[in-house]
Amino acid sequence: MRERTKRRWRVILDVLLWLALAFLVRADSWNNPVKWEFAGGLAAVTVAVVTARRYPVVSLGVAMCGVFVIPFDYGGRVPIWEIFLMVGMSYLAGLRMAGARPMLAAFGVVAVIGLPFSLVFGESGFSDWGAMMGALVFASVTPWLLGRYVRLRGDLARTGWRRAEEMESRQKIIADQARLRERTRIASDMHDSLGHELTLLAVRAAALEVAGGLDETQRAAAAELRQNAATATERLREIIGVLREDAAPVEPVQGDLGELIDRARSSGMLIESRVDSAPDAPPMVRLAVYRVVQEALTNVAKHAPGAAVEVVVSHTGDTTEVRVTNRARPAGPLPGASSGRRGLVGLRERVRLVGGTLRAASKDGGFEVTAILPHDAAPAAASGEVAEAEESVSAKELMSARRDVRRSLIQAIVVPLGLFAVVLAVSGVVFLYQWYTSELPSASYDQLQAGQRREQVTPLLPVRERVARPRSGWPVAPLNAQCVYYGTERTWLNANYAAYRLCFADDILVSKDMLSEDEPRGSRDPGGAG
Repeated sequence: MRERTKRRWRVILDVLLWLALAFLVRADSWNNPVKWEFAGGLAAVTVAVVTARRYPVVSLGVAMCGVFVIPFDYGGRVPIWEIFLMVGMSYLAGLRMAGARPMLAAFGVVAVIGLPFSLVFGESGFSDWGAMMGALVFASVTPWLLGRYVRLRGDLARTGWRRAEEMESRQKIIADQARLRERTRIASDMHDSLGHELTLLAVRAAALEVAGGLDETQRAAAAELRQNAATATERLREIIGVLREDAAPVEPVQGDLGELIDRARSSGMLIESRVDSAPDAPPMVRLAVYRVVQEALTNVAKHAPGAAVEVVVSHTGDTTEVRVTNRARPAGPLPGASSGRRGLVGLRERVRLVGGTLRAASKDGGFEVTAILPHDAAPAAASGEVAEAEESVSAKELMSARRDVRRSLIQAIVVPLGLFAVVLAVSGVVFLYQWYTSELPSASYDQLQAGQRREQVTPLLPVRERVARPRSGWPVAPLNAQCVYYGTERTWLNANYAAYRLCFADDILVSKDMLSEDEPRGSRDPGGAG
């Protein structure tokens, strides 16, 4: 039902678009006595609108062909319906086309065909081709790029947010796994310590049970205490066995930090250490210190092998601070080493459970891990650092998508301006070449006399005719005469054109005239005839 409603609205929008363009064609060509403009425009609009959705390349090509109406004479009127057709269809094509090659191919074909077309059918020749290219760039290429920008913006935004959601879900799974892993390790540590204490309790209860001087009630109580301790030990072992799914290696609670650093040194790491002893620190804090140093050294060995490391463990009152800093790595990471960030996630969880904070960040080209561990604190609230790290990955993806969208927007502005600059430069070069090669010097013009034959006149004439000349105001040409036009010595910087006209009848010069747009009317050369 929903898809059917969408299709219905699409048909309605296409019909409205066709009606608007058809009305514009009719209104624009109303005063044209020749009906080919209305018929051709209506056919172009119909084909372009019908093919716009399923075949946007065809619609774009039909719209681009609208520039071929520019070279024709409309009695002083400038047709505008083809501009609106190109703008609308080009924008829709850019919105629906996946690639840019069809548009570039269509532009190239129209540009190549447009040059001979303008020279054959246009009154201004190359100037008409320049006008065609200008209209093509700004009325077709620019809207197409704008439509492509809107398409990319929507696609990249949707892809970016979908990627962000996937990465956030993935990071949450990784973080949950790391937290569970670390909690399993903590549970194992508790098993090693608490199980040891329960075992000692059971041994002492057994000794009390067989000691002399106790009555039967006391012996029964001691036996019950021994059985309860044994049962608690067994239950603890069963629970820890369930939690220990990944068989994570477990170091004892009383792990020696000095031995850990010495083993790392013996493996080739350059370590400078300063460790203060704190016998009054709780066991969980001491184990957290051990884990922080262990994980930090492991990361240095994997991701910055050969880098010098500084380990500092200090105590201030009821707080222990651990700082492990490595300098810039002299070599790349070990082959196959990847940063899954599970170790840091687990450390954050362990530090959080003892009420502390952990910070891991780059520093002076290296990396630093700092943990603040209070000796008597409740577990801190869930830290937002992991979420921030996860969001930062999504933010990077979003920033990348935004950069691509901005790049497409810049292309939508720069590419048309660049194409227009190229067309303008080529047109300018051709215009100047045509201007200076069609200039008839005034001395040569003065030598021309009515009655001379063409072969006498030809050596004095330029190699080509002048295209940029006054459009009206010329004296009436002699009957059955063929006229040619040449430029004067006026510079092209002057906005008012001037030109010479030579009229021949049966290869005999019958008149010569000079017209300038500075004058309201043409001036007939006194030496002319006809």
